[in-house]
Amino acid sequence: MFVIKYRKIFFAISSLAVLLSLISIFYFGLNLGIDFKGGTIVEVEYISEVPALEDLRSIINEEGGANLVAVQPTGDKGFIFRTKDLPEEEKDLLVKKASFEDKYELVEKRSSSIGPTLGKELARKGMIAISLVVLLIIAFIAFVFRGVSRPVASWKYGVIAVVALLHDIIIPTGVFSALGYFKGTEIDALFLTALLTILGLSVNDTIVVFDRIRENLKNKVTPHFEDVVGMSLSQTFTRSINTSLTVVLVLLAVFIFGGSTTKDFALVLTIGMIVGTYSSIFLASPLLVAWEKLGSK
Repeated sequence: MFVIKYRKIFFAISSLAVLLSLISIFYFGLNLGIDFKGGTIVEVEYISEVPALEDLRSIINEEGGANLVAVQPTGDKGFIFRTKDLPEEEKDLLVKKASFEDKYELVEKRSSSIGPTLGKELARKGMIAISLVVLLIIAFIAFVFRGVSRPVASWKYGVIAVVALLHDIIIPTGVFSALGYFKGTEIDALFLTALLTILGLSVNDTIVVFDRIRENLKNKVTPHFEDVVGMSLSQTFTRSINTSLTVVLVLLAVFIFGGSTTKDFALVLTIGMIVGTYSSIFLASPLLVAWEKLGSK
C-alpha cells in the first residue's frame, strides 16, 4: 500500500506537527483556567436589554471594581465572568456592576469557586490518569498480541501504540497553547476530559489495524511483513476513515451550533479525531515496518 511505500513522508509530517506543537507549548505556555489555577466563575443572563460587550468589560474592570475579570458571551443574552477567587460580597458586587447599577435586569444562573489547592490537585490527578491509561494500554496490547511474537515482539505493538497516542495528544495541546496565547482560550477540566476521550478513540482505531495484522500473520497470507502490514491497512482503511468522518461531522455540528461552553470541548475532540485517525493509518503501522526492518539489519 502507498502508506507503507511512502512512510518516510508521513513520518516527516508527524514529526513536524509534533515539533511545532512542542514549540508552541514551551514558548506560549498553557493558558490554564480556574479549574487548575483556582478562581471564581459566574454566569448571568439578561432579561430584556443586553449591554454591549465592551461596555460590560469596561464597567466590570473599572477602578475599584473586580480586577482582571474575563468576560465571555454565551447564548443570546448571557455572559460568563472568570476571575480570581472572590468572597461572596465581592461576587455580589461583580453581579451588581454587571447590571450597571440595576440599569439592566439580569439573573445569576450559576456561580462556583475553586481554590488553588483543589486546582493543583485536579491537574495532578489528571496527569496521573493519563499516565495510567498509557501504561495500561501497553500492558493490554502486549497481552492481547502475545501470540504474535515474530517478526515483531508483542510488546513493541504496545510501545508503538503509545507513541501514536502521544502524537495524538501533543498536537491538540499545541494548538490550544497557541489559541490561548492569541485568542485567550483557556484549558479547563473539559479539555482534560477531551484528551482522555481522544486516547480511547485513537487506540481503538490503532488496535483494529493491529488486530488485522495479527490475523494476517497467523494466516501467513504473505511471507513479507511489509506486505502483510500494507494488506492489513488496505483492508481497514475505508472502515477507519468512515468511522472517524461520522464522529467528526457530529463534533463539527456541536462546535458550530452548540453553546459557547461546549465549543472548545468539541474543537479539541475534532482535532484529536483527525490527528488520531491519521496516526492510526499513517504512523502506527508504518512504524511497525520501520522497527521490523531496523531489527532485521
